[in-house]
Amino acid sequence: MFGSMILLSAALTGAAPVEVSAPRPESVDVGYEDLRAGRAEAAIQRIQSNRLVSADDPSALINLGAAHARVGKLEEARSYYIAAIASRDRYDVQLADGRWMDTRRAARMAIELQQRGTVLALK
Repeated sequence: MFGSMILLSAALTGAAPVEVSAPRPESVDVGYEDLRAGRAEAAIQRIQSNRLVSADDPSALINLGAAHARVGKLEEARSYYIAAIASRDRYDVQLADGRWMDTRRAARMAIELQQRGTVLALK
């Protein structure tokens, strides 16, 4: 069974991450572990160098946004979130409270969270 994780992390405020599970069409490394460990630059490098990651994979785009936000490149982060919204790929993720959310809505939430100083990242 393929799975993915959403990490709701107040990275900019230092709060502990909250993990939740969600299905994903394929299992590819989109920098989740690096983001979780606070290695934003490593996450960017991992995602961009992973040939299995589609250029418009919403999870990868959201994680690129999260990584850029964590290094202070907020406009770049927002552009990745917008690209995730525009992606032709779309699938659902499940939040810890049991709600299901598609990747476009998750990307919109990432933009809202960024405005509040929080980061959303997907595995």
